[in-house]
Amino acid sequence: MGIFDRFRTSGQTVADLNVSKMGKSEQYATRLIEDGHVLEADGRLDEAMQRYMDAIDVAPNPARAHLNRGNVLLLKGDLPGALDAFNTAIKHKPDYAGAYYNIGNGLLGNKQFDEAVANYHRALEIQPDYAEVHCALGVALKELGQLDNAVASFRKTLEINPDLAEAHTNLGVALQGLGQIDEAVASHRRSLGIDPNLAETHSNLGNALQELGQLESAVACYLRSLEIKPYLVETHTNMGIVLQALGQLDGAMASYRRALEINPDYAAAHNSLGNSLQELRQSETALASHRRALEIKPDFSEAYVSLGNVLQDLGQIDEAVASYRRALEIEPGLIVARGNLLFVLKYYASYTPSYYLEQARQYGRIVAARVRRRFTDWKCTAQPERLRVGLVSGDLLTHPVSFFLEGLLARIDPASIELIAYPTHHKEDELTERIRPYFSAWKPMFGLSDEAAARMIHADNVHILLDISGYTRYNRLPIFAWKPAPVQVSWLGYFATTGVAEMDYLLADEVGVPEAERQQFTETVRYLPDTRLCFTAPKADLAVSPLPAMSNDMITFGCFQNLTKLGDEVLEAWGNIFTALPKARLRMQCKQLREPMQVEKLLQRLQRFGIDPARVVTHGSSNREAYLAAHAEVDLILDTFPYPGGTTTCEALWMGVPTLTLAGNSMLARQGASLLTAAGLEEWVTASKEEYIANAIALASDRPKLSALRAGLRQQVLASPLFDAPRFARHFEDALWGMWQGYQAQQGKSE
Repeated sequence: MGIFDRFRTSGQTVADLNVSKMGKSEQYATRLIEDGHVLEADGRLDEAMQRYMDAIDVAPNPARAHLNRGNVLLLKGDLPGALDAFNTAIKHKPDYAGAYYNIGNGLLGNKQFDEAVANYHRALEIQPDYAEVHCALGVALKELGQLDNAVASFRKTLEINPDLAEAHTNLGVALQGLGQIDEAVASHRRSLGIDPNLAETHSNLGNALQELGQLESAVACYLRSLEIKPYLVETHTNMGIVLQALGQLDGAMASYRRALEINPDYAAAHNSLGNSLQELRQSETALASHRRALEIKPDFSEAYVSLGNVLQDLGQIDEAVASYRRALEIEPGLIVARGNLLFVLKYYASYTPSYYLEQARQYGRIVAARVRRRFTDWKCTAQPERLRVGLVSGDLLTHPVSFFLEGLLARIDPASIELIAYPTHHKEDELTERIRPYFSAWKPMFGLSDEAAARMIHADNVHILLDISGYTRYNRLPIFAWKPAPVQVSWLGYFATTGVAEMDYLLADEVGVPEAERQQFTETVRYLPDTRLCFTAPKADLAVSPLPAMSNDMITFGCFQNLTKLGDEVLEAWGNIFTALPKARLRMQCKQLREPMQVEKLLQRLQRFGIDPARVVTHGSSNREAYLAAHAEVDLILDTFPYPGGTTTCEALWMGVPTLTLAGNSMLARQGASLLTAAGLEEWVTASKEEYIANAIALASDRPKLSALRAGLRQQVLASPLFDAPRFARHFEDALWGMWQGYQAQQGKSE
């Protein structure tokens, strides 16, 4: 979100002058200057300029007239002319602090921040108690990224003049930049107490409240700002962002479009509009919005990230990677771009684990460098009766992560483990309400800065802090670099290293991470017996259907993965399978297939690999029960690689449909192997593309065997470790206590 700054130019007014001590020519010049001020305030700049020029002709010392001439030139956009006028004023009056101040303001408006700072310092050498100069100096320092120095300048301003509203609001802006959001809110409110009609301050207050997660209050501030100044494009855009976060997409898009009516070339509004369109699955229109933003502002790093997100969703992985990398060329420290790049690399069959590891370590170094002071001591009880375990997640609602979490939470022994939830996303639903009682505290972190969130966790005396998001959406990985808990663990929501050095452990199983692959992680790999995941059976009342091939005399392969996972290697393998099985059909279903253009592109790709579109049925996403019921049309699932299914695999097993998977050389690429092994279906795990093709043909050709497996598969998997929540909960508790005891032992060695 953008931030407004307020500073003003300075001219010496008639009220500042002792007219009685002036000569006649000086009095006449002063009256001309006074007339010029009135005309300037009315916007009659040419007439004001003429008064100042007349004053220059008659004044014994025309410094003030030159200063005011420069102000008019600045208002007219003539910076060189204005600077020449201010410098002429200084020639006539070398100790003219106001002239140096106005030079600084002109340079500040032209983004020449270093030069502006030098002129402000010169003004303060002449007049150390010049409050407005201290305030403008703070603005320039903020633009240079020197936030601590900017705060000091604003505080000095307020020592001199506590009632300067602009200084309070600019102090709030700087404090917000430092992550001191509560203090920022207080500063903005002090500013509005002095002048309640500062539209920009209302907007800045809205920005700060948004960071605190007070979204409705933020909207109220934006509305008040726009009542005062209806044409603030930045405020319209920021209000749209908050409305979008509240799920009010129609209102959000109306705000973005209003901003673009006012300024059609406002890049931020185009980018934000694209983000809303993407949420509505209007991918092609979203692409156009992001590209328009980049036409206007070619160095707009956030727009490259947004563009990459849409390209990723469309399965255009090479283009998505290029977009994220371009964002990082522009802004190397943009961690959302680096995190998204790491996430999308998992779709590549050709990336090496060593390359991924180095990129993740680079992310870890960046977030660690932003930590002002890492925690090194904790007040947790050394020998607790029960462990306080915090879960940081943006997915504590109807989401695949919670499908693996709910059964475990219900079985955790509260006498052994106390759970605290740290949601990073404001949305909640019926699943949220089901799992909330399993936590002793529910402490949202959305809107909190990394430092504020880390301090909250540290104050909660958490023994073990779990991240269950990794690089997925709404993650708060940078918080872990502060080390708010003595033991920090990555689990569940991500399938690779975080690269964050302060993350101590990663929970895995030996199928997902064989011993030889432990070096792919910066974390210590801690093995859980059987499986690292335990799926919660759906609550839908759906029976397993008979094998469809027994009645329709054809094998129907299914795939419920999003299109991003369908690389050319996958389609090439499928093409070989369908060539060998000329009567086979393919049923595909995912969110992207709601868009006719995406359906057409998919069918063209399939045809290129030898699969006739007439053999393919496509469906868009549906509600969960309808999606589960769709398995009645499928005989077996063809997994994707190197990014296999997870939740979809477990749901298919529960519906009696096995998945054929290909195990790769990373934790993610072996996810299907891990799940199927835990379910007792090792024969459905293949080690090469050739084996994958051969097994698909062989398994599809033995319909009686498929039918028998289907009939008993739900009972088989419900009895397996993959669905056995009580068993998994005991293993999970043992792992938590084991990691804590390891920490205690390490502490004992270091003392």
